[in-house]
Amino acid sequence: MLQRNLIYTGLTRGRNLVVMIGTQKALAIGVNNARTRKRFTALEERLRRENGGVQIEQE
Repeated sequence: MLQRNLIYTGLTRGRNLVVMIGTQKALAIGVNNARTRKRFTALEERLRRENGGVQIEQE
């Protein structure tokens, strides 16, 4: 879970307060880790259902 995009998402979704628990070293590792993994969220399937089966372009 030490990935820059996940740290960014967690920080930016906090409305009033964000508390990060861990070491500075772990945070530094995450911030310097720009690699991402495929996340299986079923988002594409949900979007297709909502859009009546319309094809969704992927980048």
